[in-house]
Amino acid sequence: MTEARPMVPAYPALSRDYDAEFRVDDTYKASLPDLQNGPASLIVGARAPIQHVGISNFRLPIRYQTRDGGEITLETSVTGTVSLEADRKGINMSRIMRSFYGHADHLFSVKVLEAALDDYKADLEAFDARIQMCFSYPIRVDSLRSGLSGWQYYDISQEVIEHKGERLRVMHFDYVYSSTCPCSLELSEHARETRSRLATPHSQRSIARISLVMNGPEKIWFEDIVELCRRAVPTETQVMVKREDEQAFAELNAANPIFVEDAVRAFAKELQAEPRVGDFRIIASHQESLHSHDAVSLLVDGPTFAQSSLDPMIFAGLRA
Repeated sequence: MTEARPMVPAYPALSRDYDAEFRVDDTYKASLPDLQNGPASLIVGARAPIQHVGISNFRLPIRYQTRDGGEITLETSVTGTVSLEADRKGINMSRIMRSFYGHADHLFSVKVLEAALDDYKADLEAFDARIQMCFSYPIRVDSLRSGLSGWQYYDISQEVIEHKGERLRVMHFDYVYSSTCPCSLELSEHARETRSRLATPHSQRSIARISLVMNGPEKIWFEDIVELCRRAVPTETQVMVKREDEQAFAELNAANPIFVEDAVRAFAKELQAEPRVGDFRIIASHQESLHSHDAVSLLVDGPTFAQSSLDPMIFAGLRA
């Protein structure tokens, strides 16, 4: 019978108490392992370059200037990425956050965003980099006839991209509107005129996501894009509504029936006339009340947003 031998631990007995008094000095810090800056022999998988690696959805309050000279502080979600060469194991992702926090107290502008990008691109010794800020921007909107007003929130993303030495400044903007089907409107009128039957055309909440390259030194205010969208498609959904406003909205929809093809072209016409806008893309989704599916359309102007393959979620990601 084999004699049982006592187990000898590989390590000495370890304390389970958190040491709140422990302080890190330079010597201790230098002794800490840093796998992400290790040799290329630690790379797992293909020795291939990575186009984007970083952090997504870290949140903090950012101050924005309104077109009328005011300020507003909004919770903002930030995504920051850099490129990674084929022979580098990884990046220290906390450097992206630290670089961004160095600029977070400034009043937001695209220049501040570019400065944050420059800092973490240099810190991480990357060739390409990207930073994106997402937030909901409130604008007070008047009702159509009652004199009431309420806050409309617009989902906006601002993005600065550096790729192969070229820098792009991009805005993504979601506009929610009502679309009345022109065909359904005519069919409803036909039923009334020929058979004295009350009929209502179908309409639905719809959304357009406009992505645009900001050109030149002159700033594009968020309020400018709202007004551009309203000129293209005036049937924006309402905030505060009484009966007279609901009637007015029905009249506004009847005056502006629109197919999804019409919508993207109407937005494109306004964007083409705006000198501060370069390349752009419009994705529209009319989330049908008649059909069990949506009507969708995509229009691209210029090479920046052109692509052969579509992300499977490009339309499904639009929820009005």
